[in-house]
Amino acid sequence: MAPQSEAEVCDVIRSGGPFAIEGGGTRRIGVAKGAPLSTRGLSGVTLYEPGTLTLVARVGTPLSEIDALLAAEHQRLAFEVPDLRGLLGRVGESTIGGVVAANASGPRRVASGACRDFCLGVRFGDGRGDVVKNGGRVMKNVTGLDLVKLMAGSHGTLGVMTEVSLKVQPLPETVVTLRVPECEADVAVSIMSDMLGLPFDLTGAAWQGGTVFLRLEGFETSLRYRVGLMRVRLRREVEEIWGAETCTPIWCGIRDVEAFHDRGGDVWRVSVKPSDAMRLVETVQPEDMMFDWGGNRVWFLTKEGADVRAGMTSGHATLIRVSDETKRRLGVFHPQSAVLAGISAGLRHKFDPDGKFNQGVMG
Repeated sequence: MAPQSEAEVCDVIRSGGPFAIEGGGTRRIGVAKGAPLSTRGLSGVTLYEPGTLTLVARVGTPLSEIDALLAAEHQRLAFEVPDLRGLLGRVGESTIGGVVAANASGPRRVASGACRDFCLGVRFGDGRGDVVKNGGRVMKNVTGLDLVKLMAGSHGTLGVMTEVSLKVQPLPETVVTLRVPECEADVAVSIMSDMLGLPFDLTGAAWQGGTVFLRLEGFETSLRYRVGLMRVRLRREVEEIWGAETCTPIWCGIRDVEAFHDRGGDVWRVSVKPSDAMRLVETVQPEDMMFDWGGNRVWFLTKEGADVRAGMTSGHATLIRVSDETKRRLGVFHPQSAVLAGISAGLRHKFDPDGKFNQGVMG
């Protein structure tokens, strides 16, 4: 089923179920049960006001279309959307609805926040086929229960989104990446934690292949001043890489976990305190790994069937690329506590009392 309007979406919901909600099919990691319900027919930007940094789009709008529209006005989505097609072996076109549903957020989250932090409003069809709308086009309009934040990261389990409103961000004048080579993982965590704890306004802090990458964005004069202070603080060999043309490929590689493309094994995404990251690494003994968000996000490449969660005492781990058998055995998302599981079940029952949406995706 591929409804072409919000009204058609609600008609489809009322007519049956369960449904497996689909966007561009590029980033789903859970296994949904039910008849396919595609949102790709709900396409198009309905409002874009560069002066107020506001964009409203139907959920089936291709991400590439939105990126091109913003670039023409020297603006961007601040949360640096990951492209997981290479990692997951997918084809297709990512949609803005899928981005919001997954709360997809890249390296810039350390400075700007996640996708949900830039969501101003949402419209969706609930399990009864009624239209629910929340928020607006400016931050002050978000009052009461902030449903747009709730929908971001819900992976289509609470309703079928039809339209989202987003705050966008101007492009910086320039960008510089500091490359700090020959760093072991523990040293990298220490460096990134130190740099993020100081007023340098980093917009990226990652480690892979023995190298720390630190990114700053803004006015060139300010960046050169900050880079000078960082060099003094680091007291290590540092390479400066200036300009978007040379920096963008570096951060796209980190954002999209390119180091694990075309390599066998399971891929886990772990959120953990940097202070706990090294203890987890010693327990897991991965085939390969990389850190993002200053060490708060850890990517593990492990042997097939390995259980990263068995060695965790804090944080949460998500299965990103594994066999269906491993998904069934371990579950894609980290198990919730009894209290949180009860709250989640209550929310799902409130918005989707008959269990029509993406059964099985989040357990």
